[in-house]
Amino acid sequence: MQTLLDGAQISRLLAAMADEIAADDTFQLRSAAAPARPVALVGIRSRGELLAYRLAELLAQRSAKPQKPIDAGALDITFYRDDLASRGAITIPQGTDMNFRIDDRPVILVDDVLETGRSARAALDGLVAFGRPSIIRLAVLIDRGHREFPIQADFVGLHVTETARHQTIRVRLQPTDEQDAVYLAEEEL
Repeated sequence: MQTLLDGAQISRLLAAMADEIAADDTFQLRSAAAPARPVALVGIRSRGELLAYRLAELLAQRSAKPQKPIDAGALDITFYRDDLASRGAITIPQGTDMNFRIDDRPVILVDDVLETGRSARAALDGLVAFGRPSIIRLAVLIDRGHREFPIQADFVGLHVTETARHQTIRVRLQPTDEQDAVYLAEEEL
């Protein structure tokens, strides 16, 4: 297993992503006037959720009104996946946790790894089941290519393009895991 990122590198990438999002006028984070509908971050369970909360914290620090928290939540895409019936293991839903409305407001969908685009597609289906955002943008820590769906991330921490299909990217984040790290692993066939 090869280490691609350690905890400090992940923190730097998230800070750079937060800077890029804050600079995007779509979200009006640097505006002194309150935006009509403030941005919300929704992470795909489980590690996308952790990244969404971290990004929300970083964005609140970069906001013109840093005392106001940014809404962040988690989306369970289990029942929106197109491979649910064909998966070998039984998937137990973890539930969606969004205690805010997403209607008519910009939403940033957050995931750890963008590969085929299937998870992002399922998340889009799940997200619109909860409301109609004014705009949806995708932020991912790692974009590794190998698309099967025409989905592209708007905000990317790191592009990892030199991988084979049999390899996997494993993201580990605290508190779910012992440490923050990203690994490239050989999949056991």
